[in-house]
Order: sequence, then structure tokens, then C-alpha cells
Amino acid sequence: MSRAFVFPGQGAQSIGMGKALADAYPAAKAVFDEVDEALGEKLSTLIWEGEQDELTLTQNAQPALMATSLAAVKALEAEGVGVDAASFVAGHSLGEYSALAAVGTLSIADTARLLRTRGKAMQDAVPVGVGAMAALLGLDFETAAEVAAEAAQGQVCQAANDNDPAQVVVSGHKEAVERAIEIAKEKGARRAVLLPVSAPFHCELMQPAAEAMAQALAEVDMERPSVPLVANVRATAISDPATIRSLLVEQVTGSVRWRESVAWMADEGVTEIWEIGAGKALSGMIRRIAKQVTCRAVGTPDDVKAAIEALNG
Repeated sequence: MSRAFVFPGQGAQSIGMGKALADAYPAAKAVFDEVDEALGEKLSTLIWEGEQDELTLTQNAQPALMATSLAAVKALEAEGVGVDAASFVAGHSLGEYSALAAVGTLSIADTARLLRTRGKAMQDAVPVGVGAMAALLGLDFETAAEVAAEAAQGQVCQAANDNDPAQVVVSGHKEAVERAIEIAKEKGARRAVLLPVSAPFHCELMQPAAEAMAQALAEVDMERPSVPLVANVRATAISDPATIRSLLVEQVTGSVRWRESVAWMADEGVTEIWEIGAGKALSGMIRRIAKQVTCRAVGTPDDVKAAIEALNG
């Protein structure tokens, strides 16, 4: 049996995430301590006791979700299962950074600082209210891309996230995204709704953030990953640090090719995928992409123990 470890992106955050892991495993608690120290603030207090609105701010959500994912990785390691139990790792948008920290390409401290920079840069790239994102449900990627192109009308509107066979997210100028919602409904979308996000991620409007990330990534050390990364913008596995660095920059404005990434892993023989960290959103997408692949969410001590038992069973 071949398995992959995947790491969630923005939207999975919730107050209290990772607290049970930190209480149960000293190595998991150490991850939150390391992130707090790297950022020079008590992000862990916000994660466990703060307000959801503040946690949801991009610059907080991104390092917080990474910390929670890495706490789960350390809990698994404490039970004797390392990331080398996986044939591939992948992450949804910011989850790609969590994956790279898990496989030793980036240090946890560097990852936390990069994600704080990334979150701020993405937030600052477009004034609040100028951009938007919308989920188009019930359309395939090709149709959604056509909708986005038709809606642009001289503005930016792009297919940003190819999440699963019937969920594509478009991103760009707010007026263009609102036009895309109406066009999508005309083309038979089951639903088309604006998403509660603070910026239009994964489109050309994020170019200032891509430039900020190019500079930040140039200044960190990157090691060869111990397990290959299936990259968002390529939907195939890569292990070369220089390639990974350039693709992380490209990812800021490029599409998250999640459907293709999961399908590629399934074609490579992956039969089991573990979603490491907060929430279960990726598991739902994976089931719709590759019905033959079994999914397991690993975000609590009980999840960790169940995963170990299943592995040893």
C-alpha cells in the first residue's frame, strides 16, 4: 500500500486547533513554542484562546495552520511513524509550506516567518474590497475557465483553485468575479457563491506578493525533501530545491491544481491519503477525485492513535 500525506490550506482554521496535540505530546507543544519564538509573539495563545476573526486574518491563519499540521506530524513521529511512511507529500496552497517543513526542506522557524510574510504580502497586494473569490459548484475546470475568461472584460478573472471535479474557485477583481457568478449560473452551475476571503488569491493581482515571496525565499536555506513534493502548479512530484523555490513563487499567482495532483498520486499507486492537521476539507475533495483512495484525517490525539493502529493492524 502506498500512501501520501497532504496538508490543508486556508479556511481550515478554528480556535483551539492543535491544543489537544500540544497537551498530549511534548514534541507537538515544541512546534507551537518554536513558531511563537520565530514570530516574536504568542501565536499559540491566539490559536487556542483568541477570536476566530483574528485567527482568520491571512497573516495569522497561514502560520497557525502550518503549526497545527507540524504538531500532528510530530505526534505521529512520537508514536513511531515518520513522514517517510508516505511516498509523496502535497499541500493545498499554504499547505505546500507545511508539507515542505514536514519533509525537512524548510525549518519550522523559517516556514513560520515565510508564511507570515506571505500572508501579509497577499493581504497587502490588493486593497480590501477590490478583489474577490467565488466557488463555482457543478462545473468542470474547462467550463469554469471559460466562465472566468468571459467574465474578465478587461479586468482580472482567473480559475484559481481546481479543487475537485465539480468545484472550481475563480479569483480576480470583485466586479469580474460577480459577473462570473452570473455567467456560471447561466452555464448550469449548481451553485456559485462569493467566498469569505480577504483577498483574491492565486491570480495575477497577487503579483506584488509573488515578488515579495521571491525575495523572502531567496534568503532561506532549502534542503532536498526526504519525500517528493507534488507541487500545486505542476501536479507532479519534484525534489530539486531550486525548482521548489521557483514554484513557490509561481504558486502565489498560479492555479492550485489540486484535482490533477490527487489524480496523479492515484495514478502513481497511492491508495491511502492522510490529511495532516486541521479539518477534513481535503478528504472530501479527494473522495470526489479518486474514489478508490481511502482518506484519513489526522488532527487530534485520537486520530493519531487510530492511524497508528490501522498502520500496525
